[in-house]
Amino acid sequence: MNKNKNDARRLDHKTLTELRTRAISAVQAGESPEVVAKALGVSRGAMYNWLSLYRQGGWDALNAKKRGGRKPKLNDKMIHWIYKTVSMKDPRQLRFPFALWTTQMVAQLIWDQFKIRLSRSSVGRLLTQLGLSAQRPLWRAYQQNPEVVERWLKKEYPQIRALAAQYKAEIYFGDEAGVRSDFHAGTTWGVKGKTPVVSSTGARFGVNLISAVSPRGQMRFMVVKGRVGAKVFIEFIKRLLYGAKGMVFLIVDGHPAHKAKIVKKFVDSVSDCFKLFYLPPYSPELNPDELVWNDLKNQGIGRKVITDLLQLKKEVLSHMWFLQKSPHLIRSFFQSPTTSYAS
Repeated sequence: MNKNKNDARRLDHKTLTELRTRAISAVQAGESPEVVAKALGVSRGAMYNWLSLYRQGGWDALNAKKRGGRKPKLNDKMIHWIYKTVSMKDPRQLRFPFALWTTQMVAQLIWDQFKIRLSRSSVGRLLTQLGLSAQRPLWRAYQQNPEVVERWLKKEYPQIRALAAQYKAEIYFGDEAGVRSDFHAGTTWGVKGKTPVVSSTGARFGVNLISAVSPRGQMRFMVVKGRVGAKVFIEFIKRLLYGAKGMVFLIVDGHPAHKAKIVKKFVDSVSDCFKLFYLPPYSPELNPDELVWNDLKNQGIGRKVITDLLQLKKEVLSHMWFLQKSPHLIRSFFQSPTTSYAS
């Protein structure tokens, strides 16, 4: 859109009010203020000035016929700086001790920068008005190489997908996990000020598994005794190949068991029907199979009282069979922000 087309100074009051309302509504829906400004053809300064007006007086303050009023504590330039800082910087870059933004930290940030004191509730409203929200972050290993990940997403995986199409192969993502009896998840209602107590055994025991999922919603899994070493990994590959109608491509992380000499020798022996690929190092978020374990632990095991190993195995098998018979759920694991590339 041409920037001059929506020059706010040339618009009548009604049109300007409607434009301001559209802009703020878009930001409230989670769009970046600068993206909205560009889409509507207005200046960045105008966009943040409207946000300042909205913060000061709500929707009524966007009425272009109104003039004057109380001077806002935070002007457009201040709001722009706050948005950029919170949305683009790690708190540790500004010498905060933690990696996650809190309203208290943002309040301190505003005081340090502008000597303006805002309450935590006021900061919360400000961040909401800017289209920001409190979210559970994606944690990534600091050893992860962004360039390697970028190459995987834009070059290596597309090549694997093209090769799979050429050989009419099924692509699977595989991973191993352990489920412990003392893992708990979820919340429960109770009397305010009195934390509910759920009795459970103090014993600790676990079950190890290996599984693989495909973008089409297929899942194969195996419960194992002890650790998942090279020999167990080979056994799982054999099970994955059993009954397969075409070639199988399996993508796993770089665990030593996956790269052992006996694994390489076995993979070479079945090269006519199987190929093995590796994800970038320190990148579990790229593996849709990680979400299988998340679902198993949080939905299948974490909300139940496990009393012995036999019950744990029974509950694990029950939930894994449930997932195996729910291809729509398996496909949903390929729809997260970090796994959609593989869908």
